[in-house]
Amino acid sequence: MYLGIDIGTSSVKTVLFGRDQRLLAQASEPLTVQRPRPGWSEQDPEAWWAAVLATIDAIARQHSLAALRGIGLSGQMHGAVCLDHDDRLLRPAILWNDGRAMAECAELEAACPRSREIAGNIAMPGFTAPKILWLRKHEPEIFADIDTVLLPKDYVRFRLTGHHVSDMSDASGTLWLDVGARDWSDDLLEATGLTRAHMPRLVEGSAPSGDLLPELAARWSIPGPVVVAGGAGDNAAAACGVGVTTPGSAFISLGTSGVLFVSNARFSPNTDGAVHAFAHAIPDTWHQMGVILSASDSLEWLSRVAGRKPAELASAVSLEAGPSRVTFLPHLSGERTPHNDAAARGAFIGLAQSTGLADLTQAVMEGVAYAFADCQRALADAGTDFASALAVGGGARSEAWLRIIASVLDRPIEIAADADVGAALGAARLAICAAEGATPAEICAAPEILRAIEPEASLVTRYREGHARYRALYPALKET
Repeated sequence: MYLGIDIGTSSVKTVLFGRDQRLLAQASEPLTVQRPRPGWSEQDPEAWWAAVLATIDAIARQHSLAALRGIGLSGQMHGAVCLDHDDRLLRPAILWNDGRAMAECAELEAACPRSREIAGNIAMPGFTAPKILWLRKHEPEIFADIDTVLLPKDYVRFRLTGHHVSDMSDASGTLWLDVGARDWSDDLLEATGLTRAHMPRLVEGSAPSGDLLPELAARWSIPGPVVVAGGAGDNAAAACGVGVTTPGSAFISLGTSGVLFVSNARFSPNTDGAVHAFAHAIPDTWHQMGVILSASDSLEWLSRVAGRKPAELASAVSLEAGPSRVTFLPHLSGERTPHNDAAARGAFIGLAQSTGLADLTQAVMEGVAYAFADCQRALADAGTDFASALAVGGGARSEAWLRIIASVLDRPIEIAADADVGAALGAARLAICAAEGATPAEICAAPEILRAIEPEASLVTRYREGHARYRALYPALKET
């Protein structure tokens, strides 16, 4: 048996699979985000660890773990976990959707003029390296005590194994990795006042990174050794979970953030449109991503304001009358692709006396779809296209939302079995590879496709016009 642990922003999900990849048990624990100032986003890494323990404890009550052989890890990317010489936490982790380090991005690129070429990405405040520059400037006493910087899932790995290790996909989001060479860059580290000594050891996502500590094995009554795989950043793990590992295969993630992910045969950086070019979780493979920072999080925001559950809001949306007369910009936490603007903020345009909650909900869903279309265009500018995309993430449960996205992108959106555990399944698949010496090609197969939602001809043209209006709004509002 194999555990897949996904350390998300809103929850930790842990799943137990057999060697045949049949789901045996699962558990999840909620997490909260602290926002001490506008634009800031933090979490206590001890909350991740407590949630991991709670989910594995719950699974152990459902199913014996005596046959457990491997654990795989997936996690939210870019977060900065700072440890001192004694491996004690120095402060809360600064998360991927934190925008405080905008000025430090320019400083990093000035200090290392080849940064975009080496890292394959624009320096963005969500990435790890600018956060450390911010700490050096604003919390120098914390910076001076930093001995190791870990990513969120790698802090959990440290608690599971006692080792500081990261994988290539997650490390790609730090701005310290030479993504083409799949190794730390001394030049990028120097630009932030760090060295390789501050970094975890690197392994491929499908390779072993260490063994489960004996006291934890005893806690869950596991007699034999348990290998912990390198694992992956959340999106690369989701790709392994839904078989998006061959060039040209794609998925769309409607999670807290939104991702358009396409697998590549080679390192293909293109930073002009704020496209991410990262190492994949499997050897000799890379991927490109367009990223929006508030996807299902936009609907969550509206649900809090309206006092209704997101699913209740989504179920009231009807596309019979076509696109909403209201346009929504989903820049609630800034934006990445294509604007790279941490200061961008959301907006409703076109409100009228007749506008109701259903109109606002549809506008939110369409705004997120238009943001995906911006990502699609940025990837096309980089020479990347896709014939169809698998839908993953909590937002993929909404039929109306997938209909909107299919018509906005003019591409079929496929619904796969077990899409809601994609990243956790991907982590478990990497655990199988690490524990059994299996290859990702053997293990990371595409799932059964339940059905495909095709673009609707009656909507494609109207949404193309709607996207043009949407695209005009960001520069217009930025000027005000």
